[in-house]
Amino acid sequence: MGEDAEDKGGAPTQQGEEGGSKSARNTAIAAGGAGCLLFPLGLAGGTVIVIVFCGFGVLLAPLIAIYLLFHSIFGGGGGGDIPGPSDASSVLAVFQGDGQGDLDTSTVPEDLVDPIQKAGAVCSAIGPIVIASQIEKASGFNASLTGPDGRQGISQLLPDVFKQYGKDDDGNGKTSALDAKDSIMAQGRYICDLAGQAQRMIDANEAVGSVLDLALAGYDVGMDAVRAAKGVPKTAEAQGYVAAVRAQFAKYAGVAAIPSGTPTPTGVQTALPGAVPTESLSPTPTS
Repeated sequence: MGEDAEDKGGAPTQQGEEGGSKSARNTAIAAGGAGCLLFPLGLAGGTVIVIVFCGFGVLLAPLIAIYLLFHSIFGGGGGGDIPGPSDASSVLAVFQGDGQGDLDTSTVPEDLVDPIQKAGAVCSAIGPIVIASQIEKASGFNASLTGPDGRQGISQLLPDVFKQYGKDDDGNGKTSALDAKDSIMAQGRYICDLAGQAQRMIDANEAVGSVLDLALAGYDVGMDAVRAAKGVPKTAEAQGYVAAVRAQFAKYAGVAAIPSGTPTPTGVQTALPGAVPTESLSPTPTS
């Protein structure tokens, strides 16, 4: 960990396609470790997406769209979209974007739509797509999950972090990380605080990168590590977390469709963008 990494580009390659209706779309992460690895990411009606990652002990996990054809294998009615390079470009653009935009509410449990939307409105630098993507990474929407270091609940915040940012957001008379709404709102306040710190670091020329990436890295490894690295630390943990969260953006933005029959989570189971203007980080009052 902590060693420099290089990303020696990946090139999508298109090959010919023979008939058939193609409908299912999925997303995936390709990870590179020591040396160079070649990943044939998917076959979508003859479209092959291949990525080559090079690195030396550092995890890099850029999101690339994988479109799989299911019609002829699993049956189903005719018709449907034929995915192609333009679809992959859309997913890649979302992956590289700022995580803003509307949440596809069909991708999250119905009872968690409201808290995710509210947590994504605490500040303008962090939207609900980012909140949902972090939850996917943290717990897979398992509100009763108990993790390492005392982490609890759907957002898996450290106890001291939840103590600082947690409130009785569900109005049940107690503040608990095991209450999904309390946990999600604490997550929103925390990541927005980190985004504010990230913006101030960028303004002071203390770090390079986007506000979102710096905030995500700070969320995972701490802002002191980000400050020391003058950006996202070049470690498997930090870069892997940022990429893994970004990998979910297309799903929660509704760009990468979930194949028919795939269950959504059950809530209670129960090139990078530049800095944004400082004024855009002002928290939006929440009730």
